[in-house]
Amino acid sequence: MRTIGTIIAFLGLWLLLSGIYKSLTVGLGVFSTLFVIFILNRMNSIDGDRVEVHLKPLEFLKYQGWLLGEIAKSNWAVTRIILAPSMPIKQHMFSVPYTQNSDLGQVIFANSITLTPGTVSVETEPGQFLVHAVAYSADDKDAIADMDRRVTACEKVITA
Repeated sequence: MRTIGTIIAFLGLWLLLSGIYKSLTVGLGVFSTLFVIFILNRMNSIDGDRVEVHLKPLEFLKYQGWLLGEIAKSNWAVTRIILAPSMPIKQHMFSVPYTQNSDLGQVIFANSITLTPGTVSVETEPGQFLVHAVAYSADDKDAIADMDRRVTACEKVITA
């Protein structure tokens, strides 16, 4: 059942992104989708490693909306710095603790930091990320802590 759902999702994505509904294009979409599913099933039979997605869908959608707003604000700030004649760059590397319980939550948090213009997740250490900021300010740690809190709120609590 999971494989059928994946085929439908991949084929739907192919059709939406291509926007061309001619028989050759649809045929290539079906072929490439089935080929990808074949590769995925083969990889899964070798290592059996799966990423479990335990996210709250509504919270995650709200987070994505918030993140897009933060990216836009950050983009504007970095653009102002680049276009300023003096280029007031204040680079800084600092550690940011994370509170996510799952690997997926940690990846979402690290990628969110990197997606925000002017910051990059440089290194992962147990319990924290090393972050580089182009225009560091004292508020950066608080802003990233808020991002951490929001990502953690997206995770479902799994009881063993």
